[in-house]
Amino acid sequence: MAGIGGDPWNNGTVTWLRKLPVDRFILVLLATVLLATVLPARGAGVRIFDVLTTVAVALLFFLYGARLSPQAAWAGARHWRLHTTILLATFALFPLLGLAARALEPWLLTPSLYQGLLFLCAVPSTVQSSIAFTSIAKGNVAAAVCGASFSNLAGVLVTPLLVAALLHGDGQVRISGGSAATIALQLLAPFALGQLARPWIGGWLNRHKRPVAVVDRGSVVLVVYTAFSAGVVAGIWHEVAAGRLVAVAVVDAALLASVLGILTLVARLLRFSREDRIAAVFCGSKKSLASGLPMAAVLFSGHTVGLIVLPLMLFHQIQLMTCAALAKRWGNRAGASGAPAAPARSLAAAG
Repeated sequence: MAGIGGDPWNNGTVTWLRKLPVDRFILVLLATVLLATVLPARGAGVRIFDVLTTVAVALLFFLYGARLSPQAAWAGARHWRLHTTILLATFALFPLLGLAARALEPWLLTPSLYQGLLFLCAVPSTVQSSIAFTSIAKGNVAAAVCGASFSNLAGVLVTPLLVAALLHGDGQVRISGGSAATIALQLLAPFALGQLARPWIGGWLNRHKRPVAVVDRGSVVLVVYTAFSAGVVAGIWHEVAAGRLVAVAVVDAALLASVLGILTLVARLLRFSREDRIAAVFCGSKKSLASGLPMAAVLFSGHTVGLIVLPLMLFHQIQLMTCAALAKRWGNRAGASGAPAAPARSLAAAG
């Protein structure tokens, strides 16, 4: 959901950065990781950043609630087969594939990295990039709006429950004590307040998209810095070698390819129209970095948070590059005139 509207990271960016095939927001996150590696928060700084992170997460989910229109979501409820397919892909297919990947532990993935893979599988879909790629591919944009919104609405509740179920009994990652109350206070309550406040501030948020984008991405950067600072202080980089990072990227790519293939096959078997197939593939195959990082900060404690979010961060970049290529290819095949597609670089940080 992050990144709706303008791109606050584009202003002043040097020319050579614009030519890079890597998303600039990912470069910002990598720079944040580097900063946390060199100058991690320590002592009183840890408490300050913990408070800032708590406030940022609450504000982020308040904005989610204020921006999502229940009326628009219900208006698309007639596409129930499509929405069910997207939800099942996001919250059932992904977790099943994640559980099947347990065979990769520990010879390819460390226990903490495998748990990060399971967390990735429980995160909801993106909103902005799913809609944008569906539009580029000449798919059913209205269905994509509803499907991606349903996923994010469901994820506020389903993702924590899935995490608790998938990681139950695993001693390497500890769900924070009192996590149910924490989730209610930091995620559900702000989201509900945002929904209640939507009639008064929803229009303002739609007219002032850049400040909202700054809050979205700023929250993600803050969570990344806090998580990796804790990891550095606890010696995270002594646990992850370069080879492990490559292994995670390969596993992420295989996971994405599997979901894309299965969704394409299922959509054909269900006799979806071409436009609905495109919406199902893009909405059901992606995972939200903007939602996942704050949830990780709430759900997990200790230095393992940094390891937990690594698979999601890598998956985010892989999914965007892959889906951007697919969207352009399918859009060219359609050969139909439509709204001009937004450049891929402006979509890469969305969701």
